[in-house]
Amino acid sequence: MENNKIKVGITHGDINSIGYEIILKTFADPAMLELCTPVVYGSPKVAAYHRKSLDLTTNFSIVHSASDAAYNKLSIVNCTDDEVKVEFGKSTPEAGKAAFDALERAISEYKEGRINVLVTAPIDKHNIQSAHFPFPGHTEYLENCLSEDGKKALMILLKDDLRVALVTGHIPLREVAGKITKESLSEKIAIFHRSLKVDFGISSPRIAVLALNPHAGDGGVIGTEEKEIIRPAIEEMRNQKILCYGPYPADGFMGSGNYTHFDGILAMYHDQGLIPFKTLAMEEGINYTAGLPLIRTSPAHGTAYDIVNKGIASESSFRQAIYTAIDIYRARLRNEEAHAHPLRKQYYEKRDDSDKLKLDTVTDDELPTVL
Repeated sequence: MENNKIKVGITHGDINSIGYEIILKTFADPAMLELCTPVVYGSPKVAAYHRKSLDLTTNFSIVHSASDAAYNKLSIVNCTDDEVKVEFGKSTPEAGKAAFDALERAISEYKEGRINVLVTAPIDKHNIQSAHFPFPGHTEYLENCLSEDGKKALMILLKDDLRVALVTGHIPLREVAGKITKESLSEKIAIFHRSLKVDFGISSPRIAVLALNPHAGDGGVIGTEEKEIIRPAIEEMRNQKILCYGPYPADGFMGSGNYTHFDGILAMYHDQGLIPFKTLAMEEGINYTAGLPLIRTSPAHGTAYDIVNKGIASESSFRQAIYTAIDIYRARLRNEEAHAHPLRKQYYEKRDDSDKLKLDTVTDDELPTVL
């Protein structure tokens, strides 16, 4: 990319939320502009309105697309009607449409190769609903737009070495048990394992799988999903050389500190994973959508309507979302380079009394005794 900087696409989210506050605060720091080339998909008019109301001084340039993004500046691509109305802390249809328009434009420019990664500011899942967005959140929308060969996306909440993924996401609690099958669970474990290896550079990741029922079902007394679904899925994945363990009773797993022994934790449903995660990592935790070609992160918090325009919203989680998107992008590049130029296989060929180390390009069928 130009100037060797990663282009970070940023959607402004709900215009009545803290989205612009955390974006403008983040890029008030010149060091962030040295790190990447940020491109906000949103509204220059709305950005200026928030900036003035909050008495911030962050400058930005207005560009037609990410291809025109200015060097060492925050750029904004206009995606909304200039007459859109800002109503601080209110959920309105206009705010939902503005959020969707920005997201749609960002995905279009990603497909055209204009941005490298995407960081999304919070949306209101109610007001963004429309014929174009009948989804419960970003994860499902992005899966619909970008999934290759029907592959599923995986929501991962993370902070440092704490990574919590979800088998089921934004669905009613009464539907959770019916969505957990051996096939779906195996698929999520496989996605999680690959992401930990490729996106986070962990060579042999260890995954803890939580139980669905209290006390992991107590031998079938409090549910049979562990015996009939979860344990068989874990065994199947272990047969594929994936290091996954469990199912562990969810109630004491985090409090006991057992999570520190694993590279990833797979929870069965949204609150089972997010309540303990946000208790431990609310300020700097982020949401990452794994399993897609697009690298997308977001802050772990929501619209925070209750503190809009008070100047007290913390940009920490949003800044960490940018750092993580960049780190994952670089990790994927390293992985691609490593597989593009693999080391030649090393083996011993025994033809006489001495073992001679051979280096050659051979097929697996031609290999003699392999080290």
